Parts: sequence; C-alpha cells; structure tokens
Amino acid sequence: MIKHEFTEDTGLTIYLSGHIDTANAPEIEKEILNISSSTPHDTLIIDMADLTYISSVGLRIMLKLKKSEKDMKIVNVSSEVYEIFDMTGFTEIMQIEKAYRNLSVDGCEKIGEGANGKVYRINKDTILKVYENGASSLEDIKRERELARAAFVLGVPTAISYDVVKVDGKYFGSVFELIDAKSLANLLVSGEISLEKAAEVSADLLKIIHSKEITNDTIPSAKNNAKEWITYIKYYIPDNEYAKLLSLIDEVPECKNMIHGDYHIKNIMLQDNESILIDMDTMSTGSPLFEFVSMYYTYMLSSEYNHDDAINFFGIPRSSTEYLWNTIMKLYYSDKSDEYVESVKEKAMLLTYVRGLRRLIRTGKVQTEKGKEEAELFKSHITQLLSKVDTLII
Repeated sequence: MIKHEFTEDTGLTIYLSGHIDTANAPEIEKEILNISSSTPHDTLIIDMADLTYISSVGLRIMLKLKKSEKDMKIVNVSSEVYEIFDMTGFTEIMQIEKAYRNLSVDGCEKIGEGANGKVYRINKDTILKVYENGASSLEDIKRERELARAAFVLGVPTAISYDVVKVDGKYFGSVFELIDAKSLANLLVSGEISLEKAAEVSADLLKIIHSKEITNDTIPSAKNNAKEWITYIKYYIPDNEYAKLLSLIDEVPECKNMIHGDYHIKNIMLQDNESILIDMDTMSTGSPLFEFVSMYYTYMLSSEYNHDDAINFFGIPRSSTEYLWNTIMKLYYSDKSDEYVESVKEKAMLLTYVRGLRRLIRTGKVQTEKGKEEAELFKSHITQLLSKVDTLII
C-alpha cells in the first residue's frame, strides 16, 4: 500500500509499506511515478518506516528515482532493510537514514562527560554516549565508531558501539555493551580500588596505546593540532615567545603512534580486571608528548584556578589528581631517571598552558574577569617554561 503527502516545508513524501519483490515491483513503480509526476515538487522523501523487505528489483526502482529526482532521500529505514541498502552499496550513492529506536536517560547514572557528549549507564550491561551537538551528531558517531574499530583491530582494548539510537527524541546516541564495567573514577570514588591501582592500570594501558602505529592517513595529526593552538594565541604572547613555540613544534618529528587524546580515569573502564578504553573521538597520531598534554590538561590545569573543579569533574580531590599525574608518568617511564621524567613533564606542561590559553580565547572567556586572571596565569607559566624548554622532542 502506498500513501503520499505534500507540504511546502518538506516536499513530497511517499510512504511505502509491506514488501517490494518481483511480483509487485512493476505496480509499485508505476504508482510511485504517477504520484511523482502529478505532484510538483523539489524534494522527494521515500518513507520506509513500514517496509519490511526490498528485493533487487525494488533497489532498481530507487536507483531510477534517484537519477530522475532533483533532491531525494530515503528515511526511517528498518535495520533489516538498511542492511540490504548498505550491503549493496546504496548508502554510498544516496541519502538513506536509518530508523532509530528511542531511549531515555531519565534517572540514568551519568558516568562520564567530554567535549562532544555525556556517557550514561542505561542498565547493568549497557552504556550510552549522548551527542548533543545537533546536525553533526551522526557524522561524529560514525567517525568515533571508525576510530574505535581501528584501535580495536590494532589490539587496543576499546568498546565498540553496536547501535545508534535517538535519545529523548532530540539527540543521537551510541550504545556500547560493557557488562558490569565501571570507570576508574567511579571505582576510586566508591573505594573499590586505590589511587595506586588506578595509576598502575592507567600507565599499563597507556604503554599499549602508544606502542600501536596507525598507517591510516585519515587519522588526525596531534602535531598539527598543537600547531593550531600556538597560531591561535599569537597576539596574546610576545613575538619572541610565539616564534620559539613555532620553532619547537616544527622540530617534533612526525610519527604514527596512536594517541587517545582525552586520556584520564573517566575514560578507562574495568571489566573483570581488564581495562577498556572509551571515548575514541579524540584519537590522533603523533609523539606521546601530545598524550601527556591532554593528561596534564585534565588532571592539573582544569582545576588549577579552582581546586574544587577536580572534585566536580572526577569526584576526587585535586591532591589525588596530582598524585595520578605524577605517578602515571613515573610508572610510564619506569626505566628512565627522575630528571628525564621531569623534563618530559615540563614539555607537556608548556603545550598544555598554550592549549589552555587558546581555549580561553576561543570560547570568549578571556573577556571575563575570571578568564583574564586565568589567561595571565597561563601566560606566566608559558614564559617560565619557555626559559627552560629548548626542545619538545622526547
């Protein structure tokens, strides 16, 4: 059965139901063409919410429509029908939108939060990452799934999304299966593990991550990201400091080591004493130095102006996040001298304050009273560290 409607806002929508196979395809094609030709429109939407199956002849009907229509998309496609489109390559040549089941996070425990969304525990076995940045959410989800898959293939223990859903009818989310897994942050807050254990798990997993080389050229370069931070703060620091920062970053060799990019205890889960990495959307390649920058940023800089921010974000005091930063670095470089570890930390700190200043400028917070104070603090750190750091190579 075929229905249709037309509105000025959405254009012509044709609703398909049941199934399309060899027996009924000619009749369905004729009816679709009659509706299309008799209803002037710029956009054609084929709604497949009630379509249970489509055969190859049905696919050819969609291909003919695609060639004849100015603007066409297929929406509300069931998982089974979408798999047919995807398997045959149709998802690459036309806009096809899957029908998403709807979940609610009302009453769910929030177990993490990052730049691109929040992570909730839906039930004992499942967590949900909710993306709240509008139209780009589906692209963000697709990109993160691809990054997680790339890491998993390399042998990095990471969670891979098995479903994409609508959340409270407004946002898109990515569902992960993590049976009884808890973040290191939650385990610390509940007293189930010690700071020492959290640092040990973090350092061990970090070594695994950085041992992986990624040859995929679509993965962003962490060095390029850092260079953009420096360029962003050009007019907020003296010319000589800007020139030295650019020179230092240019000297860092390009390498393909995997970098997580947002590595901290809320993004490391434990499941049966095995660590699992989540939140892969910041993955990049480069020197491990750039990983240490993100770590210092989260563990130290984010609560430097207000120490209570450590409790607000991690649930543990600033003294504990400081312990984690210093101990993870010491364990990571267990075969190096204390002097070497301190030199690496200073290099990471320098770039972290650059990143922090860039954030204040980019968000406009540098115009606020608090932001101005933070900016002056960060600039003083940059000046001090530049007097000691002559290379960013580690």
